[in-house]
Amino acid sequence: MNGQIAITPSSVPFGNVVVGNSQTKALSITNTSSSNVNVSNVSVSGNGYAGSALNLPYTLSPGQSMNVNVTFAPPTTGTDGGSVSVTGYMQGWYHRRRSSRDTTTSAKAALSGTGISAAAGQITASPTTLSFGSILPGQSQTLMNTLTNTGTASVTISGAGLSNSAFTVGGLSLPATLPAGPGVTFSVVFAPTTSGTISGTLTILSNASDAQLNVALTGTGAAAGQLTLTPTALNFGSVTDGSNAMLSGSLTASGSSVTVSSASSTSTEFVLSGISFPKTLSAGQSIPFTVTFLPQVSGTTSASLSFSSNVGTSPVMSLSGNGVAPVQHSASLSWTGSKTTGVIGYNVYRGTVSGGPYAEVGSLGSALTYMDSGVNAGRTYYYVVTAVDSAETESIFSNEAQAVVPSP
Repeated sequence: MNGQIAITPSSVPFGNVVVGNSQTKALSITNTSSSNVNVSNVSVSGNGYAGSALNLPYTLSPGQSMNVNVTFAPPTTGTDGGSVSVTGYMQGWYHRRRSSRDTTTSAKAALSGTGISAAAGQITASPTTLSFGSILPGQSQTLMNTLTNTGTASVTISGAGLSNSAFTVGGLSLPATLPAGPGVTFSVVFAPTTSGTISGTLTILSNASDAQLNVALTGTGAAAGQLTLTPTALNFGSVTDGSNAMLSGSLTASGSSVTVSSASSTSTEFVLSGISFPKTLSAGQSIPFTVTFLPQVSGTTSASLSFSSNVGTSPVMSLSGNGVAPVQHSASLSWTGSKTTGVIGYNVYRGTVSGGPYAEVGSLGSALTYMDSGVNAGRTYYYVVTAVDSAETESIFSNEAQAVVPSP
């Protein structure tokens, strides 16, 4: 049965470390077998690399781990490689000879790092990610970014590349020399031509210790907004001149938000109400409104109601209605003439309550009929008649007659 050990991670990059400084990273040594393993030796090789002191041998039970710290302190500039080697053994017994024999096991991890000059330039981006949010195709959004030289020597920025044409850079004239300390601010513009999630990378090339700096770019091309009308036509039917009729409609935004700036009707007989401008509708939102038909003259009127917005097309609603003249009503009265001698005429009285009071509406000669054209639709009227002689003496009221005027 063989004992086994493993080092995690198997490759340890230290990156750039300024000469005179150091960087330490931890490694884990694990017993991956089902028997105890005695770690007898841990050695670190390579220019500038050193391991922490350990109390060896150290016994690891199955699955147990121990940590070792490795430090990279480059003595000079340049790239250096190294390794960490671990040796261990597991005691075994030959059953026939009853004599002991040790089974050895080993593992190795690679080390890498670069010593850089303390005077090297180093540029950083702030922020490291630009998120533009949701933008309609055909529109654009601009965000700012700053490159700062955090080193102690000047850096020459030679190039700025973009991986996606939806993004452009402005305000960065290249090549540009950036002294230690100061920064340069520039713009990145996101102008999507399609809808959906769009990502890209801005790559800054320079002679800094990290020759390539990446800035992540993200944005979304929003679905184009649309404005729809419901219904697309309103027919008010016949409406009496001078009165009005009202019907309802609604506006709905889809895709993305829509700002409705105004509305106009081609006829003053159709009036919009219930909505004020400008009005912004979020995607999926609907808003009701009312159209009132106010016919002034008899005849059919057709018109259109259009809405202006920040989307390409303006929806139009067809409107129609028929103005009709008011129905003229009248009450026709007749009576039997008075048998009293000397009667020369008759007076007609009208009231709105049975039994009066009454008001005179007609003074007649000998005629025994009267047409009252001053009545209104839907009302009930009450009439009485008096006889008048040559001395202008008026008789008492006659029996009351009732007239019910239809509506309309």
